[in-house]
Amino acid sequence: MDEVMLSVNLVWVMLGTVLVFFMHAGFAMVEAGFTRSKNAVNIIMKNFLTISLGGIIYFLCGYAIMFGDTAGGLIGTSGFALNGVDDLSFFIFQTMFAATGATILSGAVAERTNIFAYIGVIVLMTLFVYPVVGHWVWSGQGWLTDLGFVDFAGSTVVHLTGAVAAFVAAAIIGPRLGKYENGRVNVITGHSIPLGALGVFLLWFGWFGFNGASTLAADPTLVPSVIANTFFAAAAGVVATAFYTKFRYGHIDGSLTLNGALAGLVGITAGAANVTIIGSLIIGVIAAPLLVEGLRFIEWKLKVDDPVGAIAVHGICGVWGTLAVGLFDVGGQGLFYGGGFALLGVQTIGVIATIAWVGVSVSAGLFIIKAFVPLRVTAEEEVAGLDVIEHGTPAYEYQDIFKSTAVQGETFAQRLTHFGKSPTNVQEEHI
Repeated sequence: MDEVMLSVNLVWVMLGTVLVFFMHAGFAMVEAGFTRSKNAVNIIMKNFLTISLGGIIYFLCGYAIMFGDTAGGLIGTSGFALNGVDDLSFFIFQTMFAATGATILSGAVAERTNIFAYIGVIVLMTLFVYPVVGHWVWSGQGWLTDLGFVDFAGSTVVHLTGAVAAFVAAAIIGPRLGKYENGRVNVITGHSIPLGALGVFLLWFGWFGFNGASTLAADPTLVPSVIANTFFAAAAGVVATAFYTKFRYGHIDGSLTLNGALAGLVGITAGAANVTIIGSLIIGVIAAPLLVEGLRFIEWKLKVDDPVGAIAVHGICGVWGTLAVGLFDVGGQGLFYGGGFALLGVQTIGVIATIAWVGVSVSAGLFIIKAFVPLRVTAEEEVAGLDVIEHGTPAYEYQDIFKSTAVQGETFAQRLTHFGKSPTNVQEEHI
């Protein structure tokens, strides 16, 4: 029976590993759909490079820094390139998490970032920034663990870490051209809401592995609870965001409602094993206004341009999810279950420490990267689109459409009239 249970547990964790890997398809589709078509190839390439290069870097150094023998509860010091590490199943599962934390900032800096600068950030995140936070919380030897900090599957370790890095990078790199002009905040719409919706469904699907397999065993009592909480928090996030945007803006906003699912998922990740379904519903409902108002605050007040809303989704809702454990934990530590303020205080310390560490380390890392490569492309390259400039090919080909409707001898401008467009309108849409 011991051998059978070992095999069942192994299969469960490996299934979770595959599901978390598949989340990267979701990230790619969300980011591509919420940005302009001229940058879709660039988005896809960044996501492929994140999981590939990030995984290699994590194998060589990141895993050792995260789970190696501790130095004062701050950083791991052994197991580089898996030297002396026998549990490959745990390692590969954690590799998927490391890549997920790194890819969060991809969408926040989309459409204007030099791809080699982005590669430098991937190395920074998976080599050092993310593993240090992970060591504090998940190694079993970290100083936050000793305080009693609870983060079941990564509202802070994965999502807040990625969001703070995204905020710092987006602020330093600067907004897209045309985002802020003459005191106005201009909306730059994405090119495909259906593509973004597909991405959200893929992420939601993968999140069942992200949270579910974080049990690290096929526990028949714990796994169903984790899966249920994951679903209901996301569902509550969708419904609450739909109604909140109807109240706030007079219509159910499509892109915000899609992000509402992710807000609920991020919010429940820290406490998926520690709360009831009622608690998960409340967490998802509260995540909705935090998402909507957080996006508006970041974009309108702080003037930080985040094309996909990653900072609010993963950052603000990551903070909320982490603190919510201190309120709704049913193990006797939650404030609403007679546990007092002790756990809530520890959760707050963990949030503040993570923001401080990631903010300082990523700022310093970007300063070093900038000494070797520019952080953003030129204005001309940004207007033309990164697909052709950096990758030599557009994501979509319209040549056949123009050929089939063109009359021999017509200019390009004349051909556009077949579609009810003027050259000026096309230029404005392109920019």
